[in-house]
Amino acid sequence: MNHKPIPYRAVKFSYVLTDTPVGPLGLHFTSKGLAALTFNDQDAAAANASPPPEIAAWVEIIKRGVDGYFHGRTLDLSSLPLDLRGTSFQLRVWRELRKIPWGQTISYKELAARAGSPKGFRAVGQANGANPIPLIIPCHRVINANGALGGFSSGLHRKKWLLEHEGAI
Repeated sequence: MNHKPIPYRAVKFSYVLTDTPVGPLGLHFTSKGLAALTFNDQDAAAANASPPPEIAAWVEIIKRGVDGYFHGRTLDLSSLPLDLRGTSFQLRVWRELRKIPWGQTISYKELAARAGSPKGFRAVGQANGANPIPLIIPCHRVINANGALGGFSSGLHRKKWLLEHEGAI
C-alpha cells in the first residue's frame, strides 16, 4: 500500500477512523494540531477504542467533518488546528489547494499559476505528493491538463473514487 511516512517531527498522538468508504484514515497529531492524515489499510489493526483526552475534541471535529463529506457535504474543517510544515512554496500550494471547491478540478499548470509560479507545474506535483493531509488539503482535485488523473500518493484508485464521489469526473 502506498503511504507516506510522517517526517520532520515526532507525532505525539495517533488515532484511526475505520469507518470510511476508502478505508481506514490514520490521524496523526502533534500538540499543535493535525500533522498528517494517512490512507493506510495497515492502520486498521492499530485502531484505538477512544482517542487520548488531549486530542478527543480534534478527533470529534474530524469525525463529524469526514462523516459529512462521505454523505455528500463539503468538508469544512476550518476550525481544526493544523501543524503543517513545508517549504514556503509547498505552503502556498497547500493554501491554494484548500480553495478548490467540491466537485471541481484544476490542472497542475493552473495550480502553479495560482501559487505564483506559472512554470512550476512539476514542483506543484511534488508539493502535492508531499501534502501530509490529503482530503483536508484536497490534492486529489488536481489533474493533468489532458484530463488524465495524474498521481496521488494514497493511490489512484482512491483519487478516482474521491473525484467520482464529488461528481468531478
